[in-house]
Amino acid sequence: MKIDVLLGLQWGDEGKGKIVDVLTPKYNVIARFQGGPNAGHTLEFEGIKHVLHTIPSGIFHSDSENVIGNGVVIDPVIMEAELKALEPFNVDINKVLFVSRKAQLILPTHKLLDAASEAAKGKDKIGSTLKGIGPTYMDKTGRNGLRVGDIESDQFMAKYNKLKDKHIQLLGNFKFDYSELDALETAWMKSIELLRGLNLIDSEHFVNNRLKSNSSILAEGAQGSLLDVDFGSYPFVTSSNTVCAGACTGLGVAPNRIGDVYGIFKAYCTRVGSGPFPTELHDSVGEEIRKAGHEFGATTGRPRRCGWIDLPALKYAIMLNGVTQLIMTKADVLSGFSEINVCTHYMHKNEKIDYMPYDIISEEVTPVYHSVPGWEEDLTGMRSIDELPKSLMDYVEYLEGELEVPISIVSVGPDRTQTLMR
Repeated sequence: MKIDVLLGLQWGDEGKGKIVDVLTPKYNVIARFQGGPNAGHTLEFEGIKHVLHTIPSGIFHSDSENVIGNGVVIDPVIMEAELKALEPFNVDINKVLFVSRKAQLILPTHKLLDAASEAAKGKDKIGSTLKGIGPTYMDKTGRNGLRVGDIESDQFMAKYNKLKDKHIQLLGNFKFDYSELDALETAWMKSIELLRGLNLIDSEHFVNNRLKSNSSILAEGAQGSLLDVDFGSYPFVTSSNTVCAGACTGLGVAPNRIGDVYGIFKAYCTRVGSGPFPTELHDSVGEEIRKAGHEFGATTGRPRRCGWIDLPALKYAIMLNGVTQLIMTKADVLSGFSEINVCTHYMHKNEKIDYMPYDIISEEVTPVYHSVPGWEEDLTGMRSIDELPKSLMDYVEYLEGELEVPISIVSVGPDRTQTLMR
C-alpha cells in the first residue's frame, strides 16, 4: 500500500482542509506531517464553519484515524482550544486522534521570542504569524527542543526550565518585555495535562504498521510549496519543508512508499504577509477578488494579497512535488470577470523565461500575461462538472495543457457539496 500526499502549490490558503475533509472517506488514516498552529485549515458543512490549526482535517469522520506526525510543532494551549471546539460535535478523540511523541512542543517563550525577533527586524519583517513556529524549529535543529514524549518523563520540568532559562537570556538580549510569561506559562502547564491524556504514539511505527496492514493513508500538508524553507521565496518562507519530501521526514515513511500526490491551487493567487508576489494586483481588481473570495487569513485574520494565477510558479511547485493530480479551488470567485489573465512567463534581466529563478526578491520579475475569456455564471449552486460553463471548462483545459497534469477536482464554494469531480 502507498501513502498519498495532499499539499498546496502556492503560498498557502489553497483550500487544503476542505479537500482533505472531502477525500477522507477514501482513507483509513489522515496524517499531518509538518507545520503547526500557523496553519488554518477551514472546513464547512451543514452550515457550520470549522477552522483547524493542528488537528488533521479528517477529524469529523468517525471511521478515520487522525495522526499528528513527528514533523508537526504543537502549542498545547491552541490544541486544547481546538479540542474544546470539537466537543459539540461528539468527536470521540480517544478513538480518532493520535499524537506523535516525537512532535516538538511550542513553549510560551518560543512565542515571545518570535515576537521579539520580528519586532527587531523592523521594516524587514517576514510577516510571521507570531505563533512561535520559527523559534521552535530552530530549537529542534539546534537539538535543544522539548518533545511531546518528554511530558511522560519525570525529568520533564528540569528539561522545560533549562530551555526556558535559555530563552529568557535571549529575550534579555532583545531587550524584550516578557512580563506576561507567568500567565502564559500557567495556561500552558494546564494544557500539558490535557495533552498527557491523549493517545501518544511512536508515529513512525504506527504509520508504517498501518501501511503493512493495507490501510489507506493520506498525508496532509500545511502552508504551501512556495513557502518551503528550502525551495520557497526565502527568507519569506515558513520554517519547515512543505513539499512532498516533507511527508517522508515528517511521518517516517520511505520515499518509495509515496503514491498519488494531490496538488491544490486556487484559480488565482493569494499571499499573506511579506515577500515577493509577481502577479499581485494593487488595483480595484485585486480588491474585488479579495472581497469575493473572503480573502482574510484563517489564523491571523490579516487581509490576503491577491493576484492572477502564476504558471511559472505552479510549474515549479508541480516539479518539486511530483504532482499526479491537480485540484483547482475557488473557481466561483472569478465569476463575473469578462477576462482572466494568466501569467505564462516572467521578464527577468531582459529575458523572457517560463520558470522561477533563484532570486525574485532583489531582482524583480515582470509577469507576462495571456488573456482568456471569463464567465458570468454563479457557480455556487452547481453540483456536477457537466453544469459548469464552457468558458470555465476551457480555462481548466488550458491550464491542464500548460501544466501537463490532469485537474481532477474543481471546487466552486467552501462547502463539501461544492466539490465537483471530473
